[in-house]
Amino acid sequence: MLEVSAAMGAKVLERFPAGAPRGSWPAEEYAAELREEGEPATVVMDLKQDAFLVVVESQDES
Repeated sequence: MLEVSAAMGAKVLERFPAGAPRGSWPAEEYAAELREEGEPATVVMDLKQDAFLVVVESQDES
């Protein structure tokens, strides 16, 4: 996940396996909950790990 974070400039909040049951979207549901709380979360696919990642844009404090 570190590779994904660095490449995207994003912080990974949660990881979900891509093999969820048909009609189930746990990563999207989690991201939607975070967005309702004001966190600009989005879902991306990590093809190497066959997983969906819930991420937010990294905010450098420099």
